[in-house]
Amino acid sequence: MSTSEYDSLRPPEPVGGKRRRGKGRRRRDESLMVPDAEFTSYYGRPVVKPAPWGHEVGAYLFLGGVAGGSSLLAAGAQLTGRPTLRRNARLSALGAVALGAVALVKDLGRPERFVNMLRTVKLTSPMSLGSWILSAFSAGAGVAAVSELDRLTGERAPLGRLRPVLRAVEGPAGLEAALFGAPLAVYTAVLLCDTATPTWNAAYRDLPFVFVSSASLAASGLAMITTPVAEAGPARKLAVIGAVCDLVSARVTEHRMDPVTTEPLHQGTPGRMLEWSERLAAVGGLGALFGGGRRGTAALSGLTLLAASALLRFGFFEAGKESARDPRYTIEPQKRRLAARRAAGVTDDSITTGG
Repeated sequence: MSTSEYDSLRPPEPVGGKRRRGKGRRRRDESLMVPDAEFTSYYGRPVVKPAPWGHEVGAYLFLGGVAGGSSLLAAGAQLTGRPTLRRNARLSALGAVALGAVALVKDLGRPERFVNMLRTVKLTSPMSLGSWILSAFSAGAGVAAVSELDRLTGERAPLGRLRPVLRAVEGPAGLEAALFGAPLAVYTAVLLCDTATPTWNAAYRDLPFVFVSSASLAASGLAMITTPVAEAGPARKLAVIGAVCDLVSARVTEHRMDPVTTEPLHQGTPGRMLEWSERLAAVGGLGALFGGGRRGTAALSGLTLLAASALLRFGFFEAGKESARDPRYTIEPQKRRLAARRAAGVTDDSITTGG
């Protein structure tokens, strides 16, 4: 009797050497049944290509929030007669947006790539609109900050006849920067959510609110560090409101996301960043509320709030990149959405094709 390596795949012979036709056939069918399939991606590669963005983009996310929030504080100080807070917030806005632009250009590789994005205005592209928002904001913030620097140096800057013009336009320029400050702080959230990266995309409904709260923490924290307590009252109030909104919006965002896509927010380095962000936001907010009237406490609370904002933006940025590397975070939410649509009776579109 000949044997081969395939004999091991045959069903076992019945006891006594006799085979009952019906039962034997049933046993053969059961033994050759295909096991339940488990999902694996093509050659183990990610389903979604991770975003090719480095830490420079994470820095830009943070600095954009600092700049946008600082411009709003500066406008409030301008309208309420707080010259020191106005000056410090204007200089903070210009410094943050300048550093953010450097980080963005470094990630792009060549400066002319940013200029190329200004050739058209595409309303459906967050990156196109963001480029124009950044440019318009920088113009207003630059004019207002240059005027403050000239005043700070005792009008020694070689401005000549431009000085009266600068004084006349600095007020409108500061308000123009504030007008574009909120979009600058939040458009990066729309940019992240507009990608196919699972964790970013799953937060599309609420991430802008998280980024607005984060910008409030960063701007108010920086103002509490640089401004005497006598004029930093608006910054302290913004810090308390921002801390509460930051903690609430982060929880609401996570609750409304697919459960699987929230896992990267609690794992590894991104999870530790976001956990510490919540702790520092709570501590900084309490410090601003109960000890913000003392210079040392205010500065320490401001530093805590700045760190909380930075950790939130970097943490969410890194969590999204991690979610793109594992096919599970792409496939499982898709299956759940498909099942939900079929359960609702939607079977006649391009997503649910019946079955």
